[in-house]
Amino acid sequence: MFRSRTSASVLGVPVRLRRGSVFGMAAGGDGGGREAACGHDSYRSPLASRYASPEMCFVFSDRYKFRTWRQLWLWLAEAEQTLGLPVTDEQIQEMKSNLDNIDFKMAAEEEKQLRHDVMAHVHTFAHCCPKAAGIIHLGATSCYVGDNTDLIILRNAFDLLLPKLARVISRLADFAKERADLPTLGFTHFQPAQLTTVGKRCCLWIQDLCMDLQNLKRVQDDLRFRGVKGTTGTQASFLQLFEGDDQKVEQLDKMVTEKAGFKRAFIITGQTYTRKIDIEVLSALAGLGASVHKICTDIRLLASLKELEEPFEKQQIGECCVEAREHREMPGGSSAMPYKRNPMRSERCCSLARHLMTLVMDPLQTASVQWFERTLDDSANRRMCLAEAFLTADTILNTLQNISEGLVVYPRVIERRIRQELPFMATENIIMAMVKAGGNRQDCHEKIRVLSHQAAAVVKQEGGENDLIERIQADAYFSPIHSQLDHLLDPSSFTGRASQQVRRFLEEEVHPLLRPYESVMKVKAELRL
Repeated sequence: MFRSRTSASVLGVPVRLRRGSVFGMAAGGDGGGREAACGHDSYRSPLASRYASPEMCFVFSDRYKFRTWRQLWLWLAEAEQTLGLPVTDEQIQEMKSNLDNIDFKMAAEEEKQLRHDVMAHVHTFAHCCPKAAGIIHLGATSCYVGDNTDLIILRNAFDLLLPKLARVISRLADFAKERADLPTLGFTHFQPAQLTTVGKRCCLWIQDLCMDLQNLKRVQDDLRFRGVKGTTGTQASFLQLFEGDDQKVEQLDKMVTEKAGFKRAFIITGQTYTRKIDIEVLSALAGLGASVHKICTDIRLLASLKELEEPFEKQQIGECCVEAREHREMPGGSSAMPYKRNPMRSERCCSLARHLMTLVMDPLQTASVQWFERTLDDSANRRMCLAEAFLTADTILNTLQNISEGLVVYPRVIERRIRQELPFMATENIIMAMVKAGGNRQDCHEKIRVLSHQAAAVVKQEGGENDLIERIQADAYFSPIHSQLDHLLDPSSFTGRASQQVRRFLEEEVHPLLRPYESVMKVKAELRL
């Protein structure tokens, strides 16, 4: 309950309020008070404060957004001048000189009075550009800066994500190539199945990520500029400015689109660009989240089997300890159980991937309720879900790259597990070898069945090792093939064409896909807390 204009109680804790504090701001306001409030006494998004890269955080920052608004106003003025409207060189130069001169405190005060963020920044820009004040935002609607800026941000955010995803694929490709021939027990239903190789399993992960890389690039390439469309998308205000000259209105739209770096703009819009675009964007990111969740779940299961481990930091105990990042030593992992090596990075990826996958529900519902030319119930939702999706994806890819750069494989553990299961899987090969040596298939099958049940009882009921091969070696019936048993039990003979598939897949599908990103492949992951 508020006691006065300068003090309050939150959950029984007295809070001192000051002008511009987080409790005293108008909705949507932004100023020095907000920055000061975002310390230890205010909620901060963990994505920005803890996980995502500074580059991705900057793309979704207020400074980047409002600077882009000013750039859009400048592009509009330049194009209007070129097409004959009374915009002077002096006005253009004044706007150019003040693109970065943003008074956030003044903008916050203006927004508090006007209850409109775009007009607040029009006034703030005009304050430092008095000569250009009359032509700033000329003929435009709020969505000219709002929606076009969002599209620029989405495009540029993809520019940050795509190389990171390519690097993850590259690291995993190196891992798969190195272990293309290493046999490992396959699992279906998490039950022992036919053998595969460590490299082949990794290619299952890579294939999904390659699909994500192609999807993200396709969505980025499909982005179109909203352009210069006016209040309800009809361009009526610009048609009036150019005294009914359709050609100049079209030229204006094209010129600003090109200045913004887009190849094309929408022909049809309402007041906003269609919110189906946001569905496309977040669907691609959600698909990436699903892929990463599957990969990191596999890593967590393999860590439990002690076949594979993610890298550990020197002195690592919990998630908040990140000392000695260049040392991939592996003590620690639990505050209570020092022998544990918890797959915490993979767990982080899974945790964040779940959040990323759910965010696609926001644009799905938003697009479905945009009445006619637009409603404003999209605004607050989009402020959160678009930024969070990219910051989450950025964090996931940074973390997964770090994991993929230091995966540790334990071949002896893998070999021991193969030895436990391979005798059962080899029974068909043993039967075929006996038939070739002159035996009767039905008799051999019955012998194998009895010995297999005996060996299974030892494993399941007594907790012993699988001794099926020892039983076969001790049975005179199988003496014709005793000398062949080592060959028949060679794990590499059970992996089919896995090795060849790995090499062909990497050569024909993965490496060509990565070629556009070769210049960034050597960059190491900058893992935050």
